[in-house]
Amino acid sequence: MNWNALANSISQLTETPFQIESAAPVSGGDIHNAYRLHTAQGNYFLKTNHTSKAALFETEANSLKALSDTFSITVPKVIATGVENDQAWLLLEHLDLTGQGDDFQRGKDLALLHHQVNKTKQFGWFEDNFIGQTRQPNDWESDWVRFYGQNRLQPQLNLAISNQAPYRLMDMGMQLIEKLPDFFQTYQPEASPLHGDLWGGNSGFIQTGEAVFYDPASYYGDREADLAMTELFGGFSPKFYEGYHSVFPLDMGYANRKSLYNLYHVLNHFNLFGGHYAHQSERMIQTLLDSV
Repeated sequence: MNWNALANSISQLTETPFQIESAAPVSGGDIHNAYRLHTAQGNYFLKTNHTSKAALFETEANSLKALSDTFSITVPKVIATGVENDQAWLLLEHLDLTGQGDDFQRGKDLALLHHQVNKTKQFGWFEDNFIGQTRQPNDWESDWVRFYGQNRLQPQLNLAISNQAPYRLMDMGMQLIEKLPDFFQTYQPEASPLHGDLWGGNSGFIQTGEAVFYDPASYYGDREADLAMTELFGGFSPKFYEGYHSVFPLDMGYANRKSLYNLYHVLNHFNLFGGHYAHQSERMIQTLLDSV
């Protein structure tokens, strides 16, 4: 990255002088390069990648701005995004993160976000975005069951077959899509604004103990999808769920549907990383089919 050229681009986009004094690499991500920039105005967080990944930064910035507008959860402020030579970049405010904070309040914050349902009652988003590096289609749909089948499970199954998954995975997946209505006979989801990629690594705390959320893949969907992913890889304490339930209790059927929602992410892990995730997906689908 040409730091002087980047600084000039940021100055032009923000109409504010911007001078980078130093740049230190930050570890932790597996898709982008990340840096902590020190400037006369303070510290900033920068992500970079090849220009072919520019859409990932643009859609992430749009999700962060939309979540910020809800005033329910704290997210990094978007400073600017752009392209410099062969590098796409996203500049955010820098937050000093810690692993300790008020997890009860973090749960309440998420519940308050989920309460802000889409007044049009439509599921989807104003643009497609990305779950990891996989395109996430968000065509508007009034029926959640149809949205989840057509915009979540079906694209992942199609991609899995192109990635050499066993054909039985597609057959089982199609059976599950046909049976999706059975999981919603007594439950009608509302179109809540979602973080969309809420595993433990995409939320933390700042020094005051306040929770922050980052790296979203937002859309309007069933709030249970966010909650399910918090359980997929861990990282959230019992206090988090106590806080959430104190504001927005979950339907009894969530215990079964959370596997349905986490199937989407396990399929995506196969499409991104391969390996045992295909067999894990098959086991999840069979258990779901057996439950209805």
